[in-house]
Amino acid sequence: MTRQLPLRADHVGSFLRPQSVLEAREHRAADNISYEELRKVEDAAIADLVKWQEGLGLKAITDGEFRRYFFHTDFLLKLAGVEERGGLKKAFKNDAGKDVSFAPPVMVVTGKIAHQSPIQLADYQFLASQVSAPGAVPKVSIPSPTMLHFRAGRAGIPEDVYPEMDEFYADVAAAYRAEVDSLAAAGCRYIQMDDTNLAYLCDDEQRADAAKRGLDPDATTRQYAKLINDSFASAPADMLRAIHLCRGNFRSSWAAEGGYEPVAEIMFNELDIDAFFLEYDDPRSGDFAPLRFLPKGKTVVLGLVTTKLGDLETKDDIKRRIDEATKYASLDQLALSPQCGFASTVHGNDISTQQQADKIALCIEVAEEVWG
Repeated sequence: MTRQLPLRADHVGSFLRPQSVLEAREHRAADNISYEELRKVEDAAIADLVKWQEGLGLKAITDGEFRRYFFHTDFLLKLAGVEERGGLKKAFKNDAGKDVSFAPPVMVVTGKIAHQSPIQLADYQFLASQVSAPGAVPKVSIPSPTMLHFRAGRAGIPEDVYPEMDEFYADVAAAYRAEVDSLAAAGCRYIQMDDTNLAYLCDDEQRADAAKRGLDPDATTRQYAKLINDSFASAPADMLRAIHLCRGNFRSSWAAEGGYEPVAEIMFNELDIDAFFLEYDDPRSGDFAPLRFLPKGKTVVLGLVTTKLGDLETKDDIKRRIDEATKYASLDQLALSPQCGFASTVHGNDISTQQQADKIALCIEVAEEVWG
């Protein structure tokens, strides 16, 4: 069954947090307000965000990830058997030529992985209650299950808990299936998994680091495809399944570089995914040649509009790059989006809310002119 995006212009999911949410988070961290009071502030901000997205003309509507600190930790820490430990230090890079030192938290396995209770259900139900525009679809973004493995590798999974890695992967997939099932039962029909690791496996330095952690980069790509497929295995036939490959997104900086060639053939052909959100905003993303592996029935969402810089791309430049992509994949299998979220962490990227709106509007206008 071919499942289509609700619009040729889409987005990755996160948006810059409003000041009300940032302040409420600080008050909650200081124990000045309750969790329920924080959610009320988030609810009001998300209600406004939904109206804003619909007003721009978007059809895939998210809650902006306003309830999260990091795109992955808030979700993963709600699984049984997962704890947060010190990060894997990495010098994130940016267009200013300055390194930003950042150690993204590493999720460490301390017990059997299990789905204890619905994680995104209440968030989805509130989001769905606010979506009202014709053709608009609530979209839920969750971290890829690979986030529990890549950054620590076997060293982060105790052998006394999981003597065999197959048991680990089976439990992770079962936990994710339970989450997908809970969302599906509530009516959710669009889920996107955010995956930095397949993108990191396109980077020579990251591949070398992975090898030092005992990972075979090529075998790992295939294992990750199976894990993601198993995580979606019980999804209803009409659920749109998407994945976003991210090279790191922290305060307008990134962690990895390199084109998709090392993972493309396995990714496109072995992942049972409908839409691939790929970053193509600058030369570090490589060329479009890997799109030649894209089989019929799947869509690549070209992330041609950067979320890391405020300067607005031109329509002509974006159309030219779409035309370049059609040398390797047919136009009817392509769509357009910003390259990443605008705030993969609570800190947000170094752009303004107006620039954020302008970039979404640009994607929608170009999509209308290219695809009708």
